[in-house]
Amino acid sequence: MASSITSKPFLGATTLNSSVSSDVRRLSFSSLPISVKPKTNTKFQIQAAGSTFGNYFRVTTFGESHGGGVGCIVDGCPPRIPLSEADLQVDLDRRRPGQSRITTPRKETDTCRIYSGVSEGVTTGTPIHVFVPNTDQRGHDYKEMSIAYRPSHADATYDMKYGVRVVQGGGRSSARETIGRVAPGAIAKKILKQFSGTEVLAYVSQVHEVVLPDGSVDHDTVTLDQIESNIVRCPNPEYAEKMIAAIDAVRTGGDSIGGVVTCIVRNAPRGLGSPVFDKLEAELAKAVMSLPATKGFEFGSGFAGTFLTGSQHNDEFFTDEHGRIRTRTNRSGGIQGGISNGEIINMRVAFKPTATIGRKQHTVTREKKEIELIARGRHDPCVVPRAVPMVEAMVALVLVDQLLAQYAQCNLFPINPELQEPLSLNFPNFELANI
Repeated sequence: MASSITSKPFLGATTLNSSVSSDVRRLSFSSLPISVKPKTNTKFQIQAAGSTFGNYFRVTTFGESHGGGVGCIVDGCPPRIPLSEADLQVDLDRRRPGQSRITTPRKETDTCRIYSGVSEGVTTGTPIHVFVPNTDQRGHDYKEMSIAYRPSHADATYDMKYGVRVVQGGGRSSARETIGRVAPGAIAKKILKQFSGTEVLAYVSQVHEVVLPDGSVDHDTVTLDQIESNIVRCPNPEYAEKMIAAIDAVRTGGDSIGGVVTCIVRNAPRGLGSPVFDKLEAELAKAVMSLPATKGFEFGSGFAGTFLTGSQHNDEFFTDEHGRIRTRTNRSGGIQGGISNGEIINMRVAFKPTATIGRKQHTVTREKKEIELIARGRHDPCVVPRAVPMVEAMVALVLVDQLLAQYAQCNLFPINPELQEPLSLNFPNFELANI
């Protein structure tokens, strides 16, 4: 950009002294070009790609399958909440490998340590650092995978994106990364339970061709003990045995199968979620679909609802004995217009068969040579039994994040008691530490 400056002085400027040399006087200011560069902003903001979840209750995960360990940083947790490593360990034990014959034989205790954010047994409101060491790595099992891509695994796409990848255990693409989700999910579940009596429960409703019939699980009464009563985490004992048999059949043959995890939320506060882009079911879909091996998501009536008419599908309203507005049916799945309505939230998540199998498959090398590969390593013949606490964790993280958002926006000032109700009906019973 060129500009010219005239010899006419600016307002208040002094004229050139007569003693100034004649060479300077002969200089034509009107023809002097001055280059003016456009102003550039030298500050750049770069957001970490894909490792942080949440807006108010923020979780960042780190670590790799065969590195020193995995863990997370939890920022935004409310202060003065009683919390110990034991609170997290319950769900980590449900997620850990080697817990039964139908899971990966990798032996890890997944013992967690809290290094910050908790003092004298209560949260301080500052970032919570949780770490779990890796103790049973076998990097030599992945020698073949260093040159060849496992079919339907993330090996090829990581190379396509980054031009480099961690071979041992699949690096960040390994489900071991989900430790950094399950630990903060346990914190979120504790907050939800104590603040509003909200429960998040998931169970296996399908393994391959073994499908739990609709209505065989009572979502009003099903308990964690019923879900945990068998190694496949299906609350129906008859179908649990069939599912276990199906997994055993493929496990011994070096193959794998997929399945479906159903998740429900009881006593969810009304008003969670926002219209348009941040609808609650949209946030839940993104959360659970970020889990490894997920391939499908259904909410409420799901795809089956497309076979109904509007008069058949609509959930009619009524007023219950406590004067609360309820729905007689729940095909909406507890969310209408992207906002929770107080009914049971329910969803289903489909998981594909485990990609790494012990059978010969056709693939290519990094040098684009076609070869046959038999993958080694220790892997789940079916991921859904261990996926149950992972789904619960992601759902809880969404709900606690939305709870904080709702409290900040719509409960900062007194609510409209004619149309709204408190987020926590049991607030006086909320377990806060007596400091």
